[in-house]
Amino acid sequence: MSRVYNFSAGPAVIPDAVLERIRQDIPDWNSTGMSIMEVSHRSREFVEAAAKAEQDLRELLAIPDQYSVLFPQGGATLQFAMVPLNLAADGDTADYVLTGSWSKKAIEEARKFCTVNVVADSSDRKFTYVPAEDSWRRSKDAAYLHYCANETIAGVEFPFIPDSLGVPLVCDMSSTILSRPVDVTQFGVIYAGAQKNIGPAGITLVVVRKDLLKKARSITPSLLDYSVYDQSDSMSNTPPVFTWYVAGLVFEHLLSQGGLEAVARVNERKAKKLYAAIDASDFFNNPVEENCRSRMNVPFVLADPLLDAKFIVEAGMAGLTNLEGHRSVGGMRASIYNAMPEAGVDTLIQFMREFERTNG
Repeated sequence: MSRVYNFSAGPAVIPDAVLERIRQDIPDWNSTGMSIMEVSHRSREFVEAAAKAEQDLRELLAIPDQYSVLFPQGGATLQFAMVPLNLAADGDTADYVLTGSWSKKAIEEARKFCTVNVVADSSDRKFTYVPAEDSWRRSKDAAYLHYCANETIAGVEFPFIPDSLGVPLVCDMSSTILSRPVDVTQFGVIYAGAQKNIGPAGITLVVVRKDLLKKARSITPSLLDYSVYDQSDSMSNTPPVFTWYVAGLVFEHLLSQGGLEAVARVNERKAKKLYAAIDASDFFNNPVEENCRSRMNVPFVLADPLLDAKFIVEAGMAGLTNLEGHRSVGGMRASIYNAMPEAGVDTLIQFMREFERTNG
């Protein structure tokens, strides 16, 4: 079977060039006579590969020396607990912005470890916008300010980086990381699950300012303590070697494409095409305020929801898969991460126009 255009929100599409490299490496990686899935994380070959992956990532994101790069397990969801355990003392208050399902989950988890102040909440309009920053109700002495840069379910993206007003700014960048340049120095902590723009699920990226290390409360388990990962090069226990290796290949691939500025130009073009097609039609609709539309996750609904099932079936027959919207909101969702080729977006637009012509 030929490759389809996979619009899944995650686990998401991986670049074809990376998949081909994996195929070649599976039986004999780096002339070790072993598969990458068999090598020791303590081996010289893998330690060198892990170090190169970090260096390539630092180059892509222009990460300064005053930041540590960590690769824990548990996905971004585990960071919902690790952030307060590492940054908030017992009895502290942390500020959170509520703009969708993932920031809501982060808030629910953080409440187990600290007092949460929700500075802004866009649930009043079904998470279709980002509240204006001048309306936020901040704490006087917050331990940190947390937000989710892009809500994958609702397709809402922050059009700005919040002003943290001097407290550490913490951002869940799971679905925007590596899709464009970002000024790392504006953040205390950036974290991201792998399964969008980094590689397979199983590893997490955490970029943390070094002055925030060793602040974990005493009850924090070792494998939830940022400083433990920092001191052990993220190898205090056996890491997911295969996923780390794939992440390194993705970083290398992005550099070969011209880095994040070049990647951002393609992503911007893909998103503009798709939103333009939706906006030009009375048959499809995107409910998100225009200035907050995600460049990675594009939800849309059909004029007649009874046609949803037919749309999915016929899209699949056309080689366009995983377009179902999240079960909590319905409709459709096209996730167009870095590895989604522009030809995939063009094919989707052509299909949408033909579906409208025959069903509108």
